Amino acid sequence: MEIKPNPEFEKRVADLGGADVKMCFQCGTCTASCPSGRRTSYRVRKIMRQTQLGLKDEILKGDDLWGCTTCYTCVERCPRAVPIVDIVIALRNMAVSEGHIYENHKKTAANLYKLGHAVSVNADITKLRGELGLAKTPPTVLANKKAMEDLVKILNLTGFNKIVE
Repeated sequence: MEIKPNPEFEKRVADLGGADVKMCFQCGTCTASCPSGRRTSYRVRKIMRQTQLGLKDEILKGDDLWGCTTCYTCVERCPRAVPIVDIVIALRNMAVSEGHIYENHKKTAANLYKLGHAVSVNADITKLRGELGLAKTPPTVLANKKAMEDLVKILNLTGFNKIVE
C-alpha cells in the first residue's frame, strides 16, 4: 500500500473542531497515560503524528482510531494542553462521514435511532427494574412519545440517520 500524505488533512481536522494538532511535540505523555493503551495496541501519540503528517487514509481506515475511550486522561496530562480527545472525535466524525465505521458501532447507532437508547430494554432488564421497585419502563424517551419524536427529529437534522442506513 502506497502512503500518500495529504497536506490539507491537518487543517481539515482543525476546522472540524480538532484544534491545532501542531501543538503536539510528541513527548509521549498521552500514550504513557492512556488506560486503553495499557491493554491494547492503541497509541495516542501515533494518531497525533499521523495527523500532523497528513496520513488520512492510515487513520480513517485503520482500527487505532477506535481504541480511545474518551476518558480525557491524555488531555489532563498533556504539557502543551493539546485537546487530544477533540482531535480524536473530529477524526472519528471524518471516518464515519466517509463510511468507515465498525458494524457494532453502527448497531449501537441504530438502537439509539430506533429505541432512543444505545441498549434495548429487554425482558430481563424490565424484570430487574420491577424487582428493584422501579417503573418497568425507564422515565426516558421510552416513556415519552413526544421526547422520542423530538430525538428522531434532532438525529435526522444532524444527519445521524445516515449512519444507520
